[in-house]
Amino acid sequence: MTIPVENVTDPEISCSNCQACCCRLEVMIISDTGVPEQHIAYDKWGGETMLRLEDGWCSALDRQTFMCTIYENRPWICREFEMGSYECREERAKIL
Repeated sequence: MTIPVENVTDPEISCSNCQACCCRLEVMIISDTGVPEQHIAYDKWGGETMLRLEDGWCSALDRQTFMCTIYENRPWICREFEMGSYECREERAKIL
């Protein structure tokens, strides 16, 4: 039985080399994880997303280290986005 490529993670991708490609995605805040107010954007209906700056990157991303500055309080969607997953590899391919 062959495992579909969508279900395989790439062990070569790690925190030290990921380049935070997913930090350019729009991230809805759908549960309270303690995201600091300065990193939240509101739409005209009151929906909450992670604030992205003019360069397209998440405002919580440290541009020097490419690490999340609010890791312990990151949104649920960020917690569920698996490093090295199919979705991760797709985002990396767009940027790298």
